[in-house]
Amino acid sequence: MTVEELGRRAKAASRVLATAPTPVKDAVLTTAADLLGERAAEIQAANAADLAEAEAGGMAAGPLDRLRLTDARLDAMADGLRTVAALADPVGEVLDGWTRPNGLEIERVRVPLGVIAIIYENRPNVTSDAAGLCIKSGNAALLRGSSSALRSNIAVAGVLREALAKHGLPEDAVILVEDTSYETATAVMQMTEYVDCLIPRGGPSLIRSILDNARVPVIIDGDGNCHVYVDAAADLDEALRIVVNAKTQRPSVCNAAESLVVHADVADAFVPRIADVLQGMGVELVGDAPAQVLSPHIGAATDDDFGREFLDLKMSVAVAADLGDAIAHVNRYGSGHTEAILTHDLDAARRFTHEVDAAAVVVNASTRFTDGEEFGFGAEIGISTQKLHARGPMGLRELTTYKYVVWGEGQVRGS
Repeated sequence: MTVEELGRRAKAASRVLATAPTPVKDAVLTTAADLLGERAAEIQAANAADLAEAEAGGMAAGPLDRLRLTDARLDAMADGLRTVAALADPVGEVLDGWTRPNGLEIERVRVPLGVIAIIYENRPNVTSDAAGLCIKSGNAALLRGSSSALRSNIAVAGVLREALAKHGLPEDAVILVEDTSYETATAVMQMTEYVDCLIPRGGPSLIRSILDNARVPVIIDGDGNCHVYVDAAADLDEALRIVVNAKTQRPSVCNAAESLVVHADVADAFVPRIADVLQGMGVELVGDAPAQVLSPHIGAATDDDFGREFLDLKMSVAVAADLGDAIAHVNRYGSGHTEAILTHDLDAARRFTHEVDAAAVVVNASTRFTDGEEFGFGAEIGISTQKLHARGPMGLRELTTYKYVVWGEGQVRGS
């Protein structure tokens, strides 16, 4: 079946799903969550085959981790679906309303986008998270994963399609494009007749392809060169725990910290200490000249290192002369994802949150909390580093638009 035919089927299904009652959509998600548990052995067998092929092909440790479906990750996928089912349905929400002098009553009402296409790499949990959010927000999901996760994605998508059918909704509200060729991905990017919004989730090469080829509206799920800035007024014990968590808890994801900036007033006390701990955990450190002087574990960093999303056990380190210098460093090298300040100086925290340009700015906590589930969205379809329509973790509301509904009593326009 051609990708155009898949798009046509998704569009038809989206019109049915857009008017589906909330209890029915919630029942679909709850059933899908139950089926993930019942089919766990089948899904993990498919995932094991994907992992074996990827390892044989020389896939690096970071992408392998994103590909792997453990028991805990399957449980988290099911919990995410149940959480989304329990959230308020945004569809039909009246955002505001007013009455004109001529008696016209105007309402602005939240409605689904239609067909949301997601092109993603390696992460089969995205199949469940994205489909669940699309279903609850009344959108059809057209999913195009990578070849490395094809077996896993087929198994997970099958669960969602079965749950839809069990509750009388069209299976085609969730469609997985099984042809993983470059040409098919490009075709999805250009289906202006059927795709209302495209969300890519992947590395720089995918984003470049989207920017070069897409004709449909796109929300970019961008790089995560996330910084942690340790201010002069930071609690250094607390800072140590946060930096370790932000870097090492799961280094292969976009909200892991890639860059550490330390105020010069506490650099002598903090940099050697954190370098010893991170080096002992296998983290490769590269830094500027002042940082290198403070620890033998820190090698020389290039300008490219400061701007890179490593997605691995590697981190850049810079010493800032003051808060303004730190903010300038973050804004120069950051990707607009998540930036954190560790400080007990309220004025410094306020200045950092005001002047740093990012989708999320965190005070005294790990960057790892920039996540749809952690924000209370149940799951997320991506984290937008753009500034139009959606910014930061994208949950149910970010998958809707609005329309105006105008109520009249026979009014006609005179001029």
